Amino acid sequence: MGKIKREKILFDTDIGSDIDDAVCLAYLLMKKECDLLGITTVTGESEKRAMMADAMCKAAGRQIPIFAGADMPLMIPQRQKLAPQAEKLTAYHHAEYRCEGNAIGFMRDIIYKNPGEVTLLAVGPLTNVALLFASDKNIASMLKRLVIMCGNFGFDEAVKTGTGAADNVNKAPSACRPEWNARVDPHAAAIVYRAPVKVHRSVGLDVTTKVKMKKEDVARRFNHDLLRIVADFAQVWFARTETLTFHDPLAAACIFNDNVCNFVRGSVTTDYTDGDEAGITLWEAFPESGAHEAASRVDCDEFFNEYFSVF
Repeated sequence: MGKIKREKILFDTDIGSDIDDAVCLAYLLMKKECDLLGITTVTGESEKRAMMADAMCKAAGRQIPIFAGADMPLMIPQRQKLAPQAEKLTAYHHAEYRCEGNAIGFMRDIIYKNPGEVTLLAVGPLTNVALLFASDKNIASMLKRLVIMCGNFGFDEAVKTGTGAADNVNKAPSACRPEWNARVDPHAAAIVYRAPVKVHRSVGLDVTTKVKMKKEDVARRFNHDLLRIVADFAQVWFARTETLTFHDPLAAACIFNDNVCNFVRGSVTTDYTDGDEAGITLWEAFPESGAHEAASRVDCDEFFNEYFSVF
């Protein structure tokens, strides 16, 4: 057998709010092609989020560097103050973490040690990523690619109206309701979308919401040892909803399987003014010259086959 080609991944996450972050981390820990170089956590109670990530890594028998990152947005009050699923931590062995300001330096060091080889996968508010890019004018261009679960670009509207994705991607700029990660820190999102990354990919809310699973199906299918821990964390999530939406795992799966999502090229701008418009992402198609790529459709069967194949 040939040697498995591995992707070097930095994972930035707000694990502990929506359960999909833990679902995503489980996939990364089990994916043989994933060389997980480190994990950074972001937004309110980032130290508890780091403890959750550590508990999962220890359960998987992995020693992964973990750093608690920024717990406040750049310029606005915190909308996501707590990590509710951290209440489950008492059942699992984990290290203690503090927000000591080392996360950005760690990310920068990893990228400098692996120039042109690191994929930064960011699935929470983009505060850490913005601080990273602001700290070093060269760092964004040193990434292999940036993959973010962020934005809402309206590709689902093409399906609803029957116009088709091909028509939708050529529309003039359109505004959709803001996606949560962009809304929690819209100034960070604006910085990140302006960064000169070689491959700048967004997997937006309009596509991720196509990939869902009912609570009872989660209980049935999450039968691997690591997924049982995720299912335990999920009890907190399912106290408020009956559905798991695979927002973040979809972004991760796209790194390893080109058949999961279709991507189109264009330009993303963001609104970071105060009020209800904050966090809105505007998409305009530039098929030849666009600086950004956005997922325009998903093959749900392909995604689920990819996700559960690692367990």
